[in-house]
Amino acid sequence: MNRVTSALERVRARTRGRAVGDRGTAADVAGDGGLSTVEMVVLAPVMVLFVLVLVGFGQLVEGRGAVDGAARDAARAGSIQKDRGLAMTEARKAAEADLSDVCAGPVTVAKTSEGFEPGGFFTVEVSCEVRGLGMLGLNIPTTLTGRSASPLDPFRRAA
Repeated sequence: MNRVTSALERVRARTRGRAVGDRGTAADVAGDGGLSTVEMVVLAPVMVLFVLVLVGFGQLVEGRGAVDGAARDAARAGSIQKDRGLAMTEARKAAEADLSDVCAGPVTVAKTSEGFEPGGFFTVEVSCEVRGLGMLGLNIPTTLTGRSASPLDPFRRAA
């Protein structure tokens, strides 16, 4: 019996200096009780915040695409009109229709090209303030701007 007891003591002594990842005996592991709960309490809010930040930046990317698309549509809508005044009116309508659910503020449309003669270009700049990170409580004003040009249609509306 004495041999068995001394062998068990030697095994216990070796397991105290065990390698990382070894589970050890029940007495060694008993001190780790509740550690995973603490890890979860600390890490869960961090993970939720990380997901919300990803969603916020995703909205910024979506807003960028929407503003660029609105600029393209506004340039095309203006390029097929008969005069400059009507072209700007139609460009504003097109941009506002595209950005009605994306922008938090007013939509700005500005003509950046010179003239309105056949063979030229109708270029507009569309900008608005997007929601983006506002859903996270970070009210950082984010104004996105998109530019686009469309050739003036030689067969523009005459009436």
